[in-house]
Amino acid sequence: MEKLFWVCVGSAVGGGARYLVSDWAVRTLGLAFPYGTLAVNLVGSLLLGALMATALQSTLLSPVVRLALTTGVMGGFTTFSTFSYETMRYLQTGAWGLGVANVLANVVGCVLACSAGWVGAKRLFGVL
Repeated sequence: MEKLFWVCVGSAVGGGARYLVSDWAVRTLGLAFPYGTLAVNLVGSLLLGALMATALQSTLLSPVVRLALTTGVMGGFTTFSTFSYETMRYLQTGAWGLGVANVLANVVGCVLACSAGWVGAKRLFGVL
């Protein structure tokens, strides 16, 4: 239960940070492109890479702190950072096929899933 508590606390912090970063990007760069989402994904990927390098190469982060920061804060901030980290690890280990498959499955699969959800909701609520 202690781990779950820290993941939940971290998620709340990450969600708030996501709102602030996205809002700043939109106010600064405008609405012509989804700059808020891009900023969150770039910052999240940078931070998760730094956190994982620190956690795996040193003893600076205890397992509970690592969990709270990665699954909690970064998970609340953006799950795209996890996707980026997992893809990077495939590429680092020479598993290029798995890396490309991960990119295609996530990007194409998620766009298709979003489209299916959109169509399903419109049909369910009689909008189509």
